[in-house]
Amino acid sequence: MVTYIDFLLIASLVGAGVGTAVPPRARIGTTDLNHNAGAGKVSIKQVARGKKIFNGALSVKETYLKFGIPVPEYLEQAVQNFAVDRRDTGSVSANPIDEYDDAYVSPVSIGTPPQTLDLDFDTGSSDFWVFSSETPSTQVSGQSIYTPSKSSTAKSLSGYTWSISYGDGSSSSGDVYTDTVTIGGLTVASQAVEAAKKVSSSFTSESAIDGLVGLGFDSLNTVKPTAQKTFFSTAKAQLDEPLFTADLKYKAPGTYNFGYIDEAAYTGTITYVPVTTNPGYWTFTSSGYAVGTSSFVSTSTSGIADTGTTLLYLPATIVRAYYAQVTGSSNSNTYGGYVFPCSATLPSFTFGVSGARIIIPAKYINYGAVTTGSSTCFGGLQSSAGIGINIFGDVALKAAFVVFNGASTPTLGWANKTLA
Repeated sequence: MVTYIDFLLIASLVGAGVGTAVPPRARIGTTDLNHNAGAGKVSIKQVARGKKIFNGALSVKETYLKFGIPVPEYLEQAVQNFAVDRRDTGSVSANPIDEYDDAYVSPVSIGTPPQTLDLDFDTGSSDFWVFSSETPSTQVSGQSIYTPSKSSTAKSLSGYTWSISYGDGSSSSGDVYTDTVTIGGLTVASQAVEAAKKVSSSFTSESAIDGLVGLGFDSLNTVKPTAQKTFFSTAKAQLDEPLFTADLKYKAPGTYNFGYIDEAAYTGTITYVPVTTNPGYWTFTSSGYAVGTSSFVSTSTSGIADTGTTLLYLPATIVRAYYAQVTGSSNSNTYGGYVFPCSATLPSFTFGVSGARIIIPAKYINYGAVTTGSSTCFGGLQSSAGIGINIFGDVALKAAFVVFNGASTPTLGWANKTLA
């Protein structure tokens, strides 16, 4: 996932402690495509759209923008040096083996009769944001749009607005409606739907993505004068269990389940750790790391579990320790991050969650050639030094089955699973 439409002006995080409390398991349900596994259990399979060529520098830049951090000049230049057309027209297979997991979306129905849009599920933001009939046609490039006037259940929230600002001064904004929303057979009424009246060029260029379903905590929502609830918060009372799970895949569509834990989706046990909810991210503390077969290094690293960020961003000392074992690697201003010869043998990377160990296979960390045909490849593990936030993005999340437990005391659950 190219950093799934990176946006929110947030620059501070608070560390979380480590624990081992395990909440009760939910009942088992099925995982069919968009299958309603019961009154309070649903499963949503991702689909693939918008085949792309990966641009590592652009992915890093978008992460800076998402968290409101000014983009360094060298990174801006790297993006320009290696800008490519990242899209092919039309659809791609639901199992895009030549992709870098950068354009997966899930179908979401809005309104009555339903209007279906393909939306990113993003645990690093909290706005339900869509392209709409109010978005200028010059800012729409292949996206499906939500038209409130065609829905009998749409109601305008008079005087309510939303606005998301970037570190480079660009922004996206609009007004707010409430409407019926259905995800995977789970229907909620009066969900706040943020209709775009203006979008920046970075949104327009993401033709495969019609908007976002923010799955962070409500405190991150940008609607004024009163912040609105996320879809998860609105739906929580209907769920068998107040949780959702993310089972992202390597070069294949993943699955989000709401209200239950599919015990067939993971191996061993789930290890739960506390979550710090201020300012609204799923913030937890990793217990350490290991590079390849080297010994595990115990060190506390606070970071966020973010399905809306492509790469894994960790402290510079950890990242240097990893690339010290990759022959020919370097931290390149030209390419905008750590690169290495595509022929290099990469080690795996392990991160700790309390006493559990999640192993990221080496091939997940090779994010492909910096340009088509190049013998230089871009790393899926990058330094968080310039961002100031450690982010366990999709490179890490694909290696685990993750439970986002939204109980009165939120926790994150991590388990191993069979990997591709």
